[in-house]
Amino acid sequence: MKKAFQLKSLVLSMAVAGAASMAIAPATTQAGVSANIGAVSNYVFRGIEQTESASASAGLDYENDSGFYLGTWVADVETGLEYDIYGGWAGSIGDVSVGLGATTFRYTDTAFDYPYNEVNFSLGYGMFTVGYDKGVYEDPAGDVDYDNKYIGVEYEGFSATYGMLDSDLDADDDANSYLEVGYSTELSAGLDGSVTYVLSTPEDSDLDSETYLVFGVSKSFDIM
Repeated sequence: MKKAFQLKSLVLSMAVAGAASMAIAPATTQAGVSANIGAVSNYVFRGIEQTESASASAGLDYENDSGFYLGTWVADVETGLEYDIYGGWAGSIGDVSVGLGATTFRYTDTAFDYPYNEVNFSLGYGMFTVGYDKGVYEDPAGDVDYDNKYIGVEYEGFSATYGMLDSDLDADDDANSYLEVGYSTELSAGLDGSVTYVLSTPEDSDLDSETYLVFGVSKSFDIM
């Protein structure tokens, strides 16, 4: 397997209890359908390299005024395609942003991996975000549970994320921590460029840390 404990994820999700007395508002994103295309010098996710060469991607997203969203994203993974489907709700409770959702990561028959299914939780305040993803990897030898915890900060194009990825295997050293530091900027109308430094550190002391420098471009546009 390549993504969990070498693994992957996207969206958001957080169960909100005891919020009956709070004002819950949907996300302020504009309702409609949008699309995106992009490419990266190599595809790295949660500190794990998915491709050793450039990878192209494309996505389609729907959002409405209630905060509900639904989308799909497809990427080239050298020996096939990864295709992700996700949905959920994003909004706010006072000054705190909240995300609740689910994501499934799937692959064509020629690709290197098997499906991952996650529920995704996130909370944000100002420029800070914390999140938790709980998933199941559909290993042919038997399903494996895993989780991903992270904290991120973003300010005027700069961003940093620290996370810990761990599976519910018997081994004590199967976890992997990762640090991503990046900068993104608009190159022209609707066209963004980015550069990201990634440090991936296995808990297993017999394995070396890995570093990556990833360059990317992406373009988004409204369909309706």
